[in-house]
Amino acid sequence: MSERHAITRVRHALTMRRLDVVHVRRLTPHMVRVTLAGKDLEGFVSASPDDHVKLFFPVADGSINPPAFGPDGPVYPEGVEPSPARDYTPRRYDATRNELDIDFVLHGEGPASTWAENVKLGDTLGVGGPRGSMIVPDDFDHYVLVGDATALPAIGRWLEEMPAATPVTVLAEIASNEERQALRRDVRWFVAGESPSLDDALAALPIPAGDTFWWVATESKRARALRALLVEERRIDKEWVKATGYWQAD
Repeated sequence: MSERHAITRVRHALTMRRLDVVHVRRLTPHMVRVTLAGKDLEGFVSASPDDHVKLFFPVADGSINPPAFGPDGPVYPEGVEPSPARDYTPRRYDATRNELDIDFVLHGEGPASTWAENVKLGDTLGVGGPRGSMIVPDDFDHYVLVGDATALPAIGRWLEEMPAATPVTVLAEIASNEERQALRRDVRWFVAGESPSLDDALAALPIPAGDTFWWVATESKRARALRALLVEERRIDKEWVKATGYWQAD
């Protein structure tokens, strides 16, 4: 890979925070944006659009019980119920207002979806990280962003943070047409289960001229298959492809 396109990874000091819900907005029928704030948020760092934080949700008695992090990894306090934890994208951080937005897909049962479905102003959430960032340089000739609904927060942030003149192709899969979001750039939307599929579109997508960075985020097994499609079948430089599993099918 050319040094011109060097992708760097940086580590951040691991910080645990307790933040309060200050705003809730329904973006689509199955996507809700929760805005968090609090003095613990000061100094928050997220250097890449696809960073993730770990959210710790209340247990049955309403308490939040995250682990302590030591040299041997996370350790939960004895005698208390550990908080369920899930990884989420920091959708927006406003240092001036000291606010952090997290977008949740409402998909039914599960600690994160259930919490987001019932969230109220003043509720508290535990937030850890990000622990690190993968920084993709802005010197590629083209960018291709591919993902399902869980990837939309990262895609939306990427489109907002990249220079307006940067060529980018976005393929996004949603559950229904009602789940479309108004994003900064044009998006090719695909409805799950309908034809053409996102996978077929990616297989047939003309490879852009010049050097292209390809970013994929979907269900884990599917992400691996799409990476293989790009690297093994379409002969894309593996260093210019990042495919991540954002969730796992049962």
